[in-house]
Amino acid sequence: MDKELLDAGYRAYTGEKIDVYFNTAICQHSGNCERGSAKLFNLKRKPWIIPDEVDVETVIRVIDTCPSGALKYRQK
Repeated sequence: MDKELLDAGYRAYTGEKIDVYFNTAICQHSGNCERGSAKLFNLKRKPWIIPDEVDVETVIRVIDTCPSGALKYRQK
């Protein structure tokens, strides 16, 4: 896990090949994440982010569309 992101207020969602980090305090709620992959991001599920639901390329592609920087990833 990325201590720097955790210290900055991000929450970690751990996957086998990639970890996703989310910071609710800076999220602009654009919806790009859920529209980009409802399997990866599902607001009706807990946890709402499951990195292993999709391939690493999809995680990267969707997170790269986040306009606020509230979503980050770290490949393993």
